[in-house]
Amino acid sequence: MKAYYWESHHGNFGDDLNLWLWDFLLPGFRDVHPDVLLVGVGTVLNPVLLPSGQKKLVVGSGYGYGTPPETGNAAEWDVRAVRGPLTAQKLGLSPDMGVTDPAAMITDMPEFQNLPKIHKKTFIPHWESAEFGMWRSVCEPVGLTYLDPRGEAKSVIRQIAQSELIVAESMHGAILADAFRVPWVAVSTSRSINNFKWNDWASSVGTTYEPRYVPVSTRAEAVAKHSRFWGMRFDKEQPPAHTAPDAPAGDVITRPAPSQSGLRGMAKQFLAAPSVLALWQASRAEPRLSPHTVLEEKKQKFRAVLDGIRKDYF
Repeated sequence: MKAYYWESHHGNFGDDLNLWLWDFLLPGFRDVHPDVLLVGVGTVLNPVLLPSGQKKLVVGSGYGYGTPPETGNAAEWDVRAVRGPLTAQKLGLSPDMGVTDPAAMITDMPEFQNLPKIHKKTFIPHWESAEFGMWRSVCEPVGLTYLDPRGEAKSVIRQIAQSELIVAESMHGAILADAFRVPWVAVSTSRSINNFKWNDWASSVGTTYEPRYVPVSTRAEAVAKHSRFWGMRFDKEQPPAHTAPDAPAGDVITRPAPSQSGLRGMAKQFLAAPSVLALWQASRAEPRLSPHTVLEEKKQKFRAVLDGIRKDYF
């Protein structure tokens, strides 16, 4: 059995954790049923992404883009759980099959337990924001630790667990924070964001998704997201083919960011002022946390799903 995940050139911890999570949840899965594709963490329930003609075991994946797949053919689909009730509805499944995102089970792993708190408030952007924005520099005057979602997955997750508060544009930043019982505040740098997947997960654990809007930090970010920057809308331009990241992928900034020299750097800092103010306000907003009893109930249900898979496939 092989685990499927969305592999990107830039890296994204929420997808990359599939590389090792299933070895913990289903030890030995790699050695059984080589014809079966395990479809786990990610918004990947789309016929364009998943191969036809191959058996797919779905364990907590979500729908969010394109056309939902037809999963009625038992020769190709074995759906044991999906991310939330909205995905279940889209696929024509019973609502109780919308268990929760498998990433919540990471807190059962011994290496992530009893970690000391070393960051007070941490901001984890969406990978696209990290790619085209200057969020490290925005975080510095706000007093936030900057955490790049493109970093090595275990390192990113460890930093989430070691924070006292998470400000998250990354959905899996919020999912992991919630699982570790770290209060979180959702933000978005795009008013046209696809809220479906966030609402799907949030409803699975009894909370709500109400993001605070934070303007994009650079013109390049506005171009990439087809959004506004200082009143100008960038719908038709193409983002730069190669944009230097604001910090090395996975870098965790706990010290003041180095100042940018010259007029260009000063201009960039000035233009990012609305982002600084909005992120500062978000970091002081009332955080969310799903009800502990609901989260534990869903995790126990996920464990039962795993037990059923072991019985049928191992």
